[in-house]
Amino acid sequence: MQVPGLTTIKSHRGARETMNRLEEAVKARGMTVFARIDHAAGASAVGMPLNPTEVLIFGNARGGTPLMQSAPTIGIDLPLKALVWQDASGETWLSFNDPAWLAQRHGLSGAETAVGNLTAALNALAKEAISE
Repeated sequence: MQVPGLTTIKSHRGARETMNRLEEAVKARGMTVFARIDHAAGASAVGMPLNPTEVLIFGNARGGTPLMQSAPTIGIDLPLKALVWQDASGETWLSFNDPAWLAQRHGLSGAETAVGNLTAALNALAKEAISE
């Protein structure tokens, strides 16, 4: 499954543990967790089934502000978001927007360092969340 601009990585852990580890890794790096949204709980509340599906919204003004200074519209995609979800076969996945794709979407130029830093941070967070 390929979605343009979306990075999706298989986790070696269950959905809850993957999300817990991601949240811990975000906090350990001094980033702010703005929200953790449990879509499966929301579905259950209205009597509908949904495999484990959670979104973590997080970020750091030091990383996002330079991008918004260049293109205020990127604020629609910030703070960062990561989705942990379980497919029909029970496999767990971690998905997040590719910062380079976000930069392209918003026509950012001259933000290569900031984009590179965000990409490295997301990849490190993902590795911590999904690794054995």
